[in-house]
Amino acid sequence: MQAEIQRNLKWNYIANVLDGAFFGLAFGFASFSTVIPLFVSTLTHSAILIGLVAAVHTLGWQLPQLLMARHTARQPRYKPLVAILTIQERLPFAGLVLVALLLPKIGPTLGIIFTFAMLVWQGLGAGFTANPWQVMIHKVILPDYLATFFGVQGAAANLLASGGAIVAGVILERIAYPYNYAATFSIACVWLTVSWFCVNATREPPHVVDDSVFAQSSLWTNMLSILRSDRNFVWLLVSRVLSQFGTMGFSFYAVHVVNNLGATEFQAGLMTSVLMATQVVMNIGMGWLADRWSRKGVLEIGLISMGLSALTAWFAPSFNWFYAVMLFTGTASTALWTIMMAFTLQFGNDESRPTYIGMANTLISPFTILAPLIGGWLANEAGYTSTFLASAACAVAAIFCLHFTVRDPKKALKPADQPSQLSEPDSAA
Repeated sequence: MQAEIQRNLKWNYIANVLDGAFFGLAFGFASFSTVIPLFVSTLTHSAILIGLVAAVHTLGWQLPQLLMARHTARQPRYKPLVAILTIQERLPFAGLVLVALLLPKIGPTLGIIFTFAMLVWQGLGAGFTANPWQVMIHKVILPDYLATFFGVQGAAANLLASGGAIVAGVILERIAYPYNYAATFSIACVWLTVSWFCVNATREPPHVVDDSVFAQSSLWTNMLSILRSDRNFVWLLVSRVLSQFGTMGFSFYAVHVVNNLGATEFQAGLMTSVLMATQVVMNIGMGWLADRWSRKGVLEIGLISMGLSALTAWFAPSFNWFYAVMLFTGTASTALWTIMMAFTLQFGNDESRPTYIGMANTLISPFTILAPLIGGWLANEAGYTSTFLASAACAVAAIFCLHFTVRDPKKALKPADQPSQLSEPDSAA
């Protein structure tokens, strides 16, 4: 199997980079940070509902992953599961096209209901796909190159997304509402279809599954065992919870600059383009640095950038300051996605890794939904800048937690300390 993985490494690398690239291009036209929040803001003035856009997407990604852990671990091949489940994270964008087209007839109340129904569907589709997709990537891409791979994939995604965001901004300005949003969502659907064919091109050999391992203990038992014995992983979870609150202001940047700082929708699209361009550079640079220096160290750089993003947004007297905000946001987002994913994949062995992945996402999902609710409440009560200041404070807490309590699991444990059973977690990659 390892010989076949080595032989197909280049093919799988290219196929999955293209998957991410076209997926990113689609998200340039239907961004969860700008386009969809702006669409929702045309239907409601509630900062809480606007803030929930990104939260629903992230929560949907996180929540089902633990539920998929045992089913994923028992698959001899992960790609068939990925190919089927990922359809459910793509189809809802066609639903958003219909919502936009029908708005003149159904009105804003039904429009907001149907929009969030599509967002929930999309988020859950992504979440059920996430666990088998991450394990598949860990299997077909050599572990020592994971951060670099995620970086290259993320860079390709954001490069195309930045161009898509500029075109989306032009479409939103030049086509009458709501057909402008219908157009951007339709273009997203096209590129999501192309992306599906790319991920389905992955060449994955089968591997042997030892069913006796899964008969020894339940998912609940394994999870409790990990929480009791792997304190390093527990502190990582705490730092991830704090980072959720550190990013709660991100969802409000576009709405704040349009509604309060006089920016146009085109300028908001340009702001997204700066964010994506930053992520292109940071994905490549931070991925390379993480594999060759320290994934934990690069994560710390990302959390510092998260705090600087929120502080700059809080202080910014004009729209022009938000170009710097986007630079910090792009750096933070890259670390929290690309590097955090590679860092988490270092925990556990082949049997327990899906459980670790599931826990790293599902257990923080309640805070993913709570953070934007608190952020939206603060914005409604005291303005968006109060949300940005609270985000900065939480970012500082996340930095201290990661730096002083989490060890890099890449530093191997002593052989006697490395358990082999699923219910006895291995903290080293």
